[in-house]
Amino acid sequence: MRKRFTALLVVALASSVLVVTSPVGMASDRFVDVPDSNIFHDDISWLAQEDITRGCNPPENDMFCPTEFVTRGQMAAFFVRALGLTSTEGATDFTDTDGNIFEEDIQKLSAAGITRGCNPPANDEYCPNEHVTRGQMAAFFVRALNLTSTDGGTDFTDTDGNIFERDILRLSAADITRGCNPPANDQYCPHDFITRQQMAAFFHRADGVGSVALQILAINDFHGNIATTGEWGDDEAPVGRADYLASYIRAAEAEARNSIFVSAGDLIGASPLISALFQDEPTIEAMNLIGLDLNAVGNHEFDEGPEELLRMQNGGAHPTVADADGEPFQGADFEFLAANVEVDATGDTLFPPYSVRTFWNQRVAFIGMTLEGTPEIVTQEGVAGLTFHDEVETVNALVPELQAEGIEAIVVLVHEGGFSEGGPEGDECEGGLSDPLNSIVTGFDDAVDLVIAGHVNDEFVCEVDGKWVTMADNAGRLFTDIDTLIDRGTGDLEIVAIDNVPTYHEGMTAASDLTELIDKYDELSAEAGNTVIGSITEDIPEVYDPSGETAVGNLIADAQLAATDEAGEGEAVVAFMNNGGVRTDAGFVYAESSGEGDGNVTYAEAFAVQPFGNSLVTITLTGQQIHDLLEQQFQGPAEEDWEILHVSDGFTYTWDYDGAVGDKVDPTSITIAGNPLDLDADYRVTVNSFLAGGGDGFSVLLEGTDPLGGDVDLDALVDYFGENSLIPPPELDRIDVLNHPDV
Repeated sequence: MRKRFTALLVVALASSVLVVTSPVGMASDRFVDVPDSNIFHDDISWLAQEDITRGCNPPENDMFCPTEFVTRGQMAAFFVRALGLTSTEGATDFTDTDGNIFEEDIQKLSAAGITRGCNPPANDEYCPNEHVTRGQMAAFFVRALNLTSTDGGTDFTDTDGNIFERDILRLSAADITRGCNPPANDQYCPHDFITRQQMAAFFHRADGVGSVALQILAINDFHGNIATTGEWGDDEAPVGRADYLASYIRAAEAEARNSIFVSAGDLIGASPLISALFQDEPTIEAMNLIGLDLNAVGNHEFDEGPEELLRMQNGGAHPTVADADGEPFQGADFEFLAANVEVDATGDTLFPPYSVRTFWNQRVAFIGMTLEGTPEIVTQEGVAGLTFHDEVETVNALVPELQAEGIEAIVVLVHEGGFSEGGPEGDECEGGLSDPLNSIVTGFDDAVDLVIAGHVNDEFVCEVDGKWVTMADNAGRLFTDIDTLIDRGTGDLEIVAIDNVPTYHEGMTAASDLTELIDKYDELSAEAGNTVIGSITEDIPEVYDPSGETAVGNLIADAQLAATDEAGEGEAVVAFMNNGGVRTDAGFVYAESSGEGDGNVTYAEAFAVQPFGNSLVTITLTGQQIHDLLEQQFQGPAEEDWEILHVSDGFTYTWDYDGAVGDKVDPTSITIAGNPLDLDADYRVTVNSFLAGGGDGFSVLLEGTDPLGGDVDLDALVDYFGENSLIPPPELDRIDVLNHPDV
């Protein structure tokens, strides 16, 4: 595929006139002042064919004026159209360009960092009407093409000590200039003004030369944490919050010629109260303000179903939280991508499979998708009418399609995880990258240059099978800063540098527009969080019995069983809950805390107990696997290493404090609904998605079959309160322990 250095729009450069009038032919033979004998005939022909010029004598435009000198204003127009420059953001407001016919072109050139002005050190003027010297032209091309090498460049005799000496050497190394005194060509003539025909030669030789710098900024698993402050580093320094993330992203973008900000899924869902109460509209609004460009769907994007997800993209009122902030919800300014999510009724993808972005006429494709196993970890209503396809097959089928369009730079945003033993910066995957992500990346076509992943909230930068792979923790505590170069000749993407950057609060000022948004929803959520969802008869605390039971843990397990025990919802007979998922030591307190009245439980209190937004997953385990699961609770010799699970009502067993690791639970003591456990029988078991993925070391759960996704854990708890109030503290009679020193 032939890479173009040119643009689609046309500039006609005359001495002082930019012409964008009548259509023209494709060859310079129409220029009556460019005979075949002109040594620049082919260059001028190419310039016309590529629509960089239309002539110099409007409206006829049958002349090129090959020997006229080029002004700095005209030169700006050449570059703008050749490079496809569109942005004026951050441009210098030169004092001498107001009203100039090339004013907008000059601004675009400045925004791209190709010009710095003409009157150093102030550089507040551009001098649009001055003629361009060959030395100045060298500097413009070097900046425009990102030329860095001087290898093989001609050491011209007349450039020593010239301010543009290094630029001229780089231009020569790229074979864009060959000198000014043929046949010797040992001089460059840096002070001579450049003619229109010479400029045509410069542009023609520059076709496919050099590179375009592109900065890719990425987050994953933000989960609506617009107001969440986390910790990072040995000193546990404050990080996170959307207003600090915004400042970091904006600062990074200000330093880049081209930049794009992307997310690898779970942007919304499993969100804190401040966002969750308003169907994550606050997060969408926050990302609009920050300037997110793309988001690949994650599994949590489907928590509320495809229609609600489409509303996130397109806007519109929600049936229950419509305009809670007093303003209509406009939807996302950024694109959702879903390459492997097919709508059964139409055969189309739910969202576009990829987005092609153009940076200075160089195109990059961003493919976005979620894990194939999404239906196994979310509620079935959330994925009704959708089919989720294999990640590798999806990407590899798209690669030929993109290459047929002439696109060689391919980035994949995939919401699927793996873990690395390495650190967050550089290539620090000393222990490699685990599956499933490792196998997915290895399976991708070699045309894929970069993979930005999510789902498991790890942080790493790895090189796997010739492809760079990144992940940046979660909740905006880190973001990935990736510097790349797009080769103008091949169109391929080269990774120059990658770092995961903590969003430290110290030394950074929060973005005021995001702070204002956070404050608004913080006030609104405080009111909504006081909604009463049920009541209790007395405190239901997280006070551990020697056996490992707590009243609040039992309550949560009961709620999860109730949400998944009926036909079509999992038909579970037992639910297990990890103790680390219970996030308040107090549990549920009988005394009022915010005017709700004694005994009443608010949505905010339930959220504080179950904040993670994990989905419920019901799987089939054998009786033997259930016994193995209980043994995995005791994975170290010391009590502080044990992770005793909370169990639902009707499940009982006994364990021995003095028993050996792997032999602490008597299988004959295990009962379900009063019946002894049959080691050879199958049972339907409910856990949260964290445990289902082998969390806390419970690897036996990865062996479960026939997974069925269910409600978000918090929703199950809220529903349980609504259906069962007044709720007493569950009895601590489900687990017995032998030989415990405190019994």
